[in-house]
Amino acid sequence: MKNFDSGAVKKNWSARRKTVEPKEINLSQGDLVKLSYLRPGETLPCLAQPAFDGVELSAWVESHRGLIEETLHRDGAMLFRGFNLRGLDDFHEFIAATGVELMQYMESATPRTELKEKIYTSTEFPADQTIALHNELSTLNTFPLKVYFFCVQPAERGGATPIADVRKVLQRIRPEIREKFIEKGWLLIRNFGDGFGPTWQNSFHLSERSEAEEYFRRAGIEYEWRGGERLRTIQVRSAVERHPQLGVQVWFNHVAFWHISSVEPKLRELFLKEFDAHQLPYNTFYGDGSPIEDAVVEELRQAYRQETVSFPWQAGDVLMLDNMLVAHGREPYSGERKILAAMGEAYRRPRR
Repeated sequence: MKNFDSGAVKKNWSARRKTVEPKEINLSQGDLVKLSYLRPGETLPCLAQPAFDGVELSAWVESHRGLIEETLHRDGAMLFRGFNLRGLDDFHEFIAATGVELMQYMESATPRTELKEKIYTSTEFPADQTIALHNELSTLNTFPLKVYFFCVQPAERGGATPIADVRKVLQRIRPEIREKFIEKGWLLIRNFGDGFGPTWQNSFHLSERSEAEEYFRRAGIEYEWRGGERLRTIQVRSAVERHPQLGVQVWFNHVAFWHISSVEPKLRELFLKEFDAHQLPYNTFYGDGSPIEDAVVEELRQAYRQETVSFPWQAGDVLMLDNMLVAHGREPYSGERKILAAMGEAYRRPRR
């Protein structure tokens, strides 16, 4: 029998351990998330997905703010999908990681509920209605450059948030129409207190007339008290703006959204029986107060349609938009749908 050499065995076992122990893999933050697009040939939105299970999205976002900004400036929208985000707190953490300061939702047209620190439910508009494409708060002198949506629960059917690049929308509008809006701007009239739409208190989130009047002065809004709680507001804005970082022209307004020709036919007929063009709950005009032709508004709607991209929500999705580059809307839906929304990075348009 051979002598047992314990020292040799220990030496051999130690060598074997060195060859079979797993190697430590050091991944850079850039390796953790892969960027692509939803469909071949489409660059809206840019799709961000985890390369591995368990990627902490907020940490990646915080260390890649420059890349996210660069991507938004190129594509206009980013969709973060597959990161196992579940609810309001996850959404709040994501926004905090972007470093964007959030804004209060002002001059609202549809009801929303604030859930946490300027994070809201998406519009609580009837589920069977379409919300036309628009850039958030384009009626304000100070508006958000960033808009966020988070899908807690997708609808059973429908309920997508369609988006469109308004750089491209602008190019689809005939030059003579573009130039007319560039020259004149656009005018919005809203009437409160006639039984349609929100009250002025709900829209402006103020309770006292003196507070409202101070806000109107700061916001560049003309106003007229018309007896009781009835109020008319008038504001003139540019229809075409320049992106503050990119310098590119964008179609940035609510011209088609608020125009009476965009209202559902039966409701439009009812409105026009009760009110003239300046007494409607809302209506848009050229900036000099002259009427915008229905055919022109239809051309604007067609330009949006030609650039619209739509995709179904998945639970946990976060959609981040450059609000000056990309318009958004909402498709009708059935079944419970829960989408959260927030907006931030306030920008004040230059004085003309």
